Amino acid sequence: MKFGYARVSTKSQKHDLQVDAFLKEGIKPKNIYAYISSRAKAERKGLDELLSILREGDTLVVWKLDRIARSLPNLTKLIEDFEKKGIHFKSIQESFIDTTSPHGRFILNLFASVPNCKRTFSVCGWHRFYQTRHSG
Repeated sequence: MKFGYARVSTKSQKHDLQVDAFLKEGIKPKNIYAYISSRAKAERKGLDELLSILREGDTLVVWKLDRIARSLPNLTKLIEDFEKKGIHFKSIQESFIDTTSPHGRFILNLFASVPNCKRTFSVCGWHRFYQTRHSG
């Protein structure tokens, strides 16, 4: 079953654009969850409610990645949780993000590896700098 997750940050914003996109994706209106929540907020009751409903084989669709995740590490954790539960994930605006296909899973894994590579390169770079400054 497909579910849509729509989020806006303020009460003055509307979900219409996101909801229309979900309907075009074939998501039934009863399976569209729309919430108002600031991206900076750590607690998202609406998202937590939807995540508790999802089951193996379901697909969670978002309009854009920034509607569901606050950061790349946050997105990576969500995707890892989806994979463990057998839940697929798709972004409409970033159409290359679609874990129902091997290509989409590959692209998402590339994105997920960026923070790890950056951290590794930073540590290696610092180690080289330290060795250079303290040698000889």
